[in-house]
Amino acid sequence: MFIAYAVVAVLLALALSASALFTFTRNPQITGSMAKLGVPESWFPWLATAKAAGAIGLLVGLAVPALGAAAAIGVTLYFLGALVTHLRAKDYAVAPVVVLALLAAATLVLRIASA
Repeated sequence: MFIAYAVVAVLLALALSASALFTFTRNPQITGSMAKLGVPESWFPWLATAKAAGAIGLLVGLAVPALGAAAAIGVTLYFLGALVTHLRAKDYAVAPVVVLALLAAATLVLRIASA
C-alpha cells in the first residue's frame, strides 16, 4: 500500500505545486477562472500558499505518516471547497476539481492503509 500512496501523493503534489506556482505568478488562465467564480484577488496568495503547503505536506508525509494524513485531509477539504465554489457560481465544468478531490481522498485512504 505504501508504494500506491507514494505514487498518488507525488502525482497530487506535482499538480498542487504547478497550480500554486500558476496562482502565485498570476497566470491569466488560472486567475481568470478564479475571478469568474467570484474569488477575490486578495485571496490568491492565501490559496496558492494552501496548495503549496498541501504539496509539501504530502511529500513530507512519505516519512511522517501523521503529517501525510493531515495534508491529505487539508487538500481534500480544499478541493471540496473549490467544488462548492464552482457549483455556487453555476459553473458546472467541475471535472478537474472532482478528479483532484477524489485523488486527495484516495491519498488519505492509502496513507491510512499503509501506516
